[in-house]
Amino acid sequence: MPLLDPKTWQSRTLAGGEYAVTEPATGETLATVTLAAAEDVATAARDARAAQAEWAKAPHFVRAAVLRRAGDLFAAHADELREWIVRESGSIPGKADFELHVAAQECYEAAALASRPSGQVLPSEAPRLSYTRRVPVGVVGVISPFNAPLILSIRSVAPALALGNAVVLKPDPRTAVCGGLALAAVFAEAGLPEGLLQVLPGGPEAGQALVADPNVPVISFTGSTAAGRAVGEAAGRLLKRAHLELGGNSALIVLEDADIDAVISTAAWGSFFHQGQICMTTGRHLVHASLYEEYVERLAAKADSLAVGDPHREQVHLGPIIDSAQLAKIQGLVESSTARGAKLAAGGTHERLFYRPTVLAGVDDATPAYAEEVFGPVAPVRSFADADEAAALAAAGPYGLALGIVTRDTARGLDLAERIPTGIAHINDQTVNDEAVAPFGGIAASGTGARFGGEANLEAFTDVRWTTVRGDVAPYPF
Repeated sequence: MPLLDPKTWQSRTLAGGEYAVTEPATGETLATVTLAAAEDVATAARDARAAQAEWAKAPHFVRAAVLRRAGDLFAAHADELREWIVRESGSIPGKADFELHVAAQECYEAAALASRPSGQVLPSEAPRLSYTRRVPVGVVGVISPFNAPLILSIRSVAPALALGNAVVLKPDPRTAVCGGLALAAVFAEAGLPEGLLQVLPGGPEAGQALVADPNVPVISFTGSTAAGRAVGEAAGRLLKRAHLELGGNSALIVLEDADIDAVISTAAWGSFFHQGQICMTTGRHLVHASLYEEYVERLAAKADSLAVGDPHREQVHLGPIIDSAQLAKIQGLVESSTARGAKLAAGGTHERLFYRPTVLAGVDDATPAYAEEVFGPVAPVRSFADADEAAALAAAGPYGLALGIVTRDTARGLDLAERIPTGIAHINDQTVNDEAVAPFGGIAASGTGARFGGEANLEAFTDVRWTTVRGDVAPYPF
């Protein structure tokens, strides 16, 4: 029996109007959903707050059981959900399978959070028991993007629920199903009590209302740096916590001792996986001068060898860009880069929304596709003379999300990584990695630090309460 039924997947009547969810590869309408308006957000937040109190009182094993069942359901309905991810977000099937795997693991890891020790006993100067306890924040607002819609929703939704909160989730309307309505269906089948997960597909108006709503004390936002700044500013005025996972322009450093035969596959994956529409995408290839010419030639040959097309109907390496506006941005950055002197070594062309993987050589600080986050399958390559220059180049710019370093000397790689401020670093790997057990987040313009995974979830979705207990009423001088 299908998990997703368009007749029942939106139980709440919303006021934002109808929206056609389209398949980027074909332009075909996959579904029609109703979007949320600001007044819908207020109603959903009130309902979530009302439902949360009983959920917070539920024994930890009850909450954990719901999360474990949800994890199992992502596997049980994998075929159906895979097709939605492929068609709605333009993912190749392997990327969709990765999302489903991570979604299940996020639920299993969240289930373990429910029974984690929730505080500590403190020493006290007074004759009393003194302790801290982590308590749910209440309602968590989650705003998630289109590029990895299932992962980027579930990694906040699952731990927030496991820790006793309710959630209002606003997925990008372009991926309203696999980034939102699919989660609602999974958790409903898993036995989550009604009202605890409110899914409201919507645009900026709904997002702004969610940030401003008085019943939502914590916001978990994943998206562009520009939008994240606006969310952080609005939340700050209201004295709310905002966990921001934003953009990046991550560097892959290839040292002179790197195995050039091995590194090209790694480099291509870092820049071209999911059409480069990943915050961790390798946006800058920094290659030692002794390897530079060969690296450019071989990376360009790899790019030219990759198949681009409809991932639902063909076996391809890259699918479509999400929409025409994003494609126009990519094309504009590539064209302005070549106008400033960058050499187009591969790609730079497109048919409809299918953009060829692109390699740019001869880039510098003034090259737009090197200096800015492209969010497309573009690999700018720049040479460096020594490790000092590589560190300076990698550390330059506003972002601080991910870093990759390729070298045969892993100790040297670790030493170099210490000189480059990022939230994530990988030695002998590219920049695009994610695991449910690992903290995830960037610094500077890439976000507010690790706010997902492991211990970070406890800090993100709970408050610390100090409690004392005395046997007798405390005496005071007056």
